Amino acid sequence: MNQSIYIGNAPTQALYLLPKMANRHGLIAGATGTGKTITLQGLAEGFSLLGVPVFMADVKGDLSGMSQPGTATPRTQERINTLGLKDFSFSGCPVAFWDVFGEQGHPVRTTISEMGPLLLARLLNLNDTQEGVLTLAFKIADDQGLLLLDLKDLRAMLQFLGDNSKDFTTEYGNVSAASIGAIQRTLLTLESQGGEHFFGEPALNLDDLMQVDNGRGVVNILAADKLMASPKLYATFLLWLLSELFERLPEVGDRDKPKLVFFFDEAHLLFNDAPSALLEKVEQVVRLIRSKGVGVYFISQNPLDIPDKILGQLGNRIQHALRAFTPRDQKAVRAAAETFRSNADLDVATVITELAVGEALVSLLDEQGRPGIVQRTLLSPPHSQIGPITAQQRQATIQQSLIYGHYEKIVDRESAYEILQARATTASNNSDNESATEETAVLQRKRAPQANDRQESRPATTARPREGVMEAMAKSAARAIGSQVGRQILRGVLGSLMGGRR
Repeated sequence: MNQSIYIGNAPTQALYLLPKMANRHGLIAGATGTGKTITLQGLAEGFSLLGVPVFMADVKGDLSGMSQPGTATPRTQERINTLGLKDFSFSGCPVAFWDVFGEQGHPVRTTISEMGPLLLARLLNLNDTQEGVLTLAFKIADDQGLLLLDLKDLRAMLQFLGDNSKDFTTEYGNVSAASIGAIQRTLLTLESQGGEHFFGEPALNLDDLMQVDNGRGVVNILAADKLMASPKLYATFLLWLLSELFERLPEVGDRDKPKLVFFFDEAHLLFNDAPSALLEKVEQVVRLIRSKGVGVYFISQNPLDIPDKILGQLGNRIQHALRAFTPRDQKAVRAAAETFRSNADLDVATVITELAVGEALVSLLDEQGRPGIVQRTLLSPPHSQIGPITAQQRQATIQQSLIYGHYEKIVDRESAYEILQARATTASNNSDNESATEETAVLQRKRAPQANDRQESRPATTARPREGVMEAMAKSAARAIGSQVGRQILRGVLGSLMGGRR
């Protein structure tokens, strides 16, 4: 069995991608409608046949057909005959469907902590000051043992940080209330775009992406047609996944074939408006992840979409047709032509604009890791179905998966939100109890002197004999006379004051 991936036929030879060089990364580029998706599908099939798992994003929704055998259409049969493929047969691949929203595949999630402040700041489009506050929130959460798993955990942590900012100033630095408010607003926007589906548990286990079924690598297809409505969420998710692979996988050096191949479709979304710190991280990951046995293939319409430092790491290249309608297009054509190892028999800059659908300029690494001479190549058709499958076929594939039911059950364990809520409730109860105790003490202090005054002013009672009848009558008469005289005197005084007559 030929342990290489057949790409297609050049005028003088058949071209194969060597598995040993597949982790040196690659690029599939070309204008819309030139066949990039079919090329991607054929490469993924080749890796699956070698027992190499694959992860790819299905941006247009038509890669799901890889789960079913293809059919001999007139166009496909013509290509098979032209290439002289005598033993060509149609077959599907073992496929696992994934979806951030949990609608077209197994839910795929990560936690806020695993995402980290750098990627999250990129996702939220934060400025430097806001990113600093976000990093501070992560640091305080770590120091206090508060798990940040989902969006409500992060929002609760930011609120806690804002409410207690004075307590953290000395140890961590100043915290801007305006920055916290800005971050909270961006989190609300992210939540409205479906971000709450992405953050939570159970988080994705990377081992589930590297499965082999009966000797064939499983093709993991992420449903990204809806995810593309939030392009930053899409790009950040794929970058997070790439970073996690880099962090967790052990060093394996050069292997006969990769452990996993990662296809990043619509790659320009990763680099649009990306800060320099993020670009440096991507460059580092792409440069070093090959030693972890992972190959990364970028798919983009224009080679200029890829930064030069990263483009220089992509050894295997398949260039479909480019259109030269604008000055930028013409620049892209020249740049693409200059990156290939020249072919004396081929005017690359001219041919790029003339390629038909299913044709490409191909340059692959040889056994020594050297770029091959660029060749105009007629590409092989895929063995699996071209185009999407039905919703019923997709659902049947999902339910037959070994991991079905695991990611579908959401887990919400105790984390920062629950702990901070409990602290706030306890503090409120303690405050109420202290207030009630203080009020009781104040009332007791107020009542005590009044009681003492009453007791001190009250004369001691002594027993005395009952008054006689004559004595009582005399006292009553005296009180009546006194009252009458008193009233007369009072009226005289008031009359003189008010100017009345006497």
